[in-house]
Amino acid sequence: MSAGRLSGNSFQIAVGLAIVLLIAGCSGNKSSDPGSYSGSVYTVKRGDTLYRISRMTGTSVKELARLNNISAPYTIEVGQRLKVNGSTKTASSSRKSSSKTAAVTPSSAVPQSSWPPVGQRCWRWPTSGKVILPYSTADGGNKGIDIAGSRGQPVVASGAGTVVYVGNQLRGYGNLVMIKHGEDYITAYAHNETLLVNNGQKVKAGEKIATMGSSGADGVQLHFQIRYRATAIDPQRYLPPPGKAPAC
Repeated sequence: MSAGRLSGNSFQIAVGLAIVLLIAGCSGNKSSDPGSYSGSVYTVKRGDTLYRISRMTGTSVKELARLNNISAPYTIEVGQRLKVNGSTKTASSSRKSSSKTAAVTPSSAVPQSSWPPVGQRCWRWPTSGKVILPYSTADGGNKGIDIAGSRGQPVVASGAGTVVYVGNQLRGYGNLVMIKHGEDYITAYAHNETLLVNNGQKVKAGEKIATMGSSGADGVQLHFQIRYRATAIDPQRYLPPPGKAPAC
């Protein structure tokens, strides 16, 4: 593995993991209606993800991808018919429970009482501007913060790490950058105008990675997430005061 790059296999694994973690619990999944499931075939409905279908049908994400020749970033379409290996009993019991909660809460979810202490890592603001939509723990609430700004203004890495996703294949996020920080953290930067980094690239804290835009959004803004062990945590709890450099 060369400096600043991931090997092909390692990179694909990292991308797949990053996308699954972002989709699991993302605020963009607003539909709680289960898709049509009969025997060994599942028909995709609006708001579905492979993770959600996996939980409903008892078929692992890896197996769903293999059976249906789906590669990262695991994009599926409404109306698409997927082969599954789960049982009708599994799907039925999933429907009786809160399918939205089951679908968007990964098994490794970290309760708020166990979130990492403030100051454990040194985060900086990814851009300047007013927070127009804060983080919310409500079901279907915003799993990050939305920051208003001007088209083209810099978006920077909130911490040092490795870029694990650059693209626009995730519906509702527009031009998206995801950075992995060690084993426990991933940050996400959505709705960008331009993307200035590549997959596998090492970045420093404060390094420019994109410019602000409105891709996948109604107006110019940055949607920013910090995820700890798959769980979206409140960025404002860990960022320094607006306009201030981190003290750590």
